[in-house]
Amino acid sequence: MVTDTEIPRAEPEQPRLVLRAIAVIGIALSLFQLWAAGVQPLGLFYQRPIHLGFILVLCFLIYPVFGRSRPRGALGWAIDGTLIACGILVGAWLPVNIDTIANQIFPRDIDVWVGVLTVLVVLEAARRAVGLGMTIIGAFFIAYAFAGSRGELPFLADWMPGIMNHRGYSLDRVASQMTLGAEGIFGIPLGVAATFIFVFVLFGAFLEVTGAGKFFIDLAYAATGRQRGGPAKAAVIASAGMGSISGSAIANVVTTGAFTIPLMKRLGYRPAQAGGIEAAASTGGQIMPPLMGAGAFLMSEFTRVPYVDIVLVSIFPAFLYFGAVYLLVHIAAVKQGMQGMTADELPSVRSVLAEGWHFLLPLVALVALLVAGYSPMRVGFYAIVSIVAAASAKALWVYFANGPTASGFVALCPRGIELTLEALELGARNAVAVSMACAVAGIIVGVVGLTGLGLKFSAMMIAFSGGNLVLALLLVLIASLILGMGLPVTAAYIVLIILVGPALTEEFGIPLLIAHLVVFWYSQDSNVTPPVALAGFAGAAIAGSKPMETSFQAWKYAKGLYLIPLFMVFNEVIILGGPLPLVLWNGAIAIVALVGFAAALEGFLWRAMPLWQRALIVPGVIAVFWPSIAVEAAGAALIVALLALNWWGSRSGSGAVAPARAE
Repeated sequence: MVTDTEIPRAEPEQPRLVLRAIAVIGIALSLFQLWAAGVQPLGLFYQRPIHLGFILVLCFLIYPVFGRSRPRGALGWAIDGTLIACGILVGAWLPVNIDTIANQIFPRDIDVWVGVLTVLVVLEAARRAVGLGMTIIGAFFIAYAFAGSRGELPFLADWMPGIMNHRGYSLDRVASQMTLGAEGIFGIPLGVAATFIFVFVLFGAFLEVTGAGKFFIDLAYAATGRQRGGPAKAAVIASAGMGSISGSAIANVVTTGAFTIPLMKRLGYRPAQAGGIEAAASTGGQIMPPLMGAGAFLMSEFTRVPYVDIVLVSIFPAFLYFGAVYLLVHIAAVKQGMQGMTADELPSVRSVLAEGWHFLLPLVALVALLVAGYSPMRVGFYAIVSIVAAASAKALWVYFANGPTASGFVALCPRGIELTLEALELGARNAVAVSMACAVAGIIVGVVGLTGLGLKFSAMMIAFSGGNLVLALLLVLIASLILGMGLPVTAAYIVLIILVGPALTEEFGIPLLIAHLVVFWYSQDSNVTPPVALAGFAGAAIAGSKPMETSFQAWKYAKGLYLIPLFMVFNEVIILGGPLPLVLWNGAIAIVALVGFAAALEGFLWRAMPLWQRALIVPGVIAVFWPSIAVEAAGAALIVALLALNWWGSRSGSGAVAPARAE
């Protein structure tokens, strides 16, 4: 799983000894995590510090102090060597001294100074692995904890508005909050990263090295390639499949986009359009069950809702999102008169399944174990075991089918070991950024809990929105976009839910799970919303188009990201359940509303849509979101009538279609 903090790039050459050290430490971390997940679970004050220690050492080895494009030199090694030693100290301090720390009333001076060191090392590691924005935000929250009449930085209190002021805290109190309990760095975010997230990142790494990504892409092409705009539709389906593995928008763009974007351009899509479609489809990987990036695990921990329940309620919203992107792609293809690819250019579904059917077994095992009630960490462990078993069975099948030989068997075993070690190392590497983001998020959680900032922020949000729920949700959307400029999606979700969650649930009455889903969906918008659209930029790089133009195309195709959370809020039975007829009704009108919105946005469905029809669809869509069955029915009827009129007009042959433009 590639992190969502930056567009992946080729790593510079590192000394062979460093690469071996990274491999050994990464493999050791993955084996430790597998042991804790499937053999011997550990207490939180053992699991989390040891995990953080491993991650810190890996981070300082992978990311040199002066940047990845410059050699370290003697000074660089002096700095990084010291920080690596500090990382080992941070990982070992709590497990070694847990009995003493647990039985003392006041922290020892040495505990306070190790706490200060831990905070500094975490902030520096986050700067390297996640970006300067994350470090600045973490440092800001630390400074906020010290501000106040009794804090270490009382002069800062004069600069804070009255509602933001607080008493201020001492160095001992802040250091204790950050590192000697479960409220700071070693709190819920890092706990989730050290258990559920890491195991599923490792799961994705095993799928990646065994070739599952290519299987899902080939399967998508085989299923949709002959249709109009086939490569674009394949991008949507392949991104959904890849999202079930990686849960990362950037990873989806660079993997599926490398195949789909050139073919979309060849078929007639403009370069910016092709890159934008891929970015919008790939962003859906973050909300696609069962993995949903790291969000589902964090959401389960925050809400105390079982992980499998979050996965189940997220299926229909994810279907709506990908359905909306798919429909927009289809309309664009019909408008431009595109045709599908020929059968000779595509693999058959049967041949693809015959070659890679074993990649479906781990996903089936994962879902079955979740439904059976196993914990997510144990499910991840068994899912990894199932990958190894399926890949081994496939390799043995090929070996015996081709005629077993002694030399073939001798070559088979080392290759299997090599792939296993590669997956163990890759999983650890891929976990560095998300674990560092979660560690800094723990700093934010600790400061919010210490100072009561969450309640103050909620009061400000209510004041700015005037008690209007739509305005409050708009403020959440704007805040998520601003946070997304400097934070990865997971970190943006954690910060947002801590700050605005209490207001959404307590003041506006939104159910807890829906509030978390809304914030989680909105935290994705920085992937596709200008001026900072990371997935859009990645798509532009592959398409050879202008980044901002591509980002606007991604924003256009990802409109479901903004509408579907609103539907969750105003039609909550979709998520929380209720009488079956009401659930079916809400599901049906949601589909009608998104089809109508897509048609109005493109000005086309079966034929070109006059401006007056497009204008009338908008109030129909708004009515569907209204929490009244009569208003919903009127809105849905209006949309259906306008779409039927469009279809009837196409029967007369008056809806001319423009020919595809060659690129």
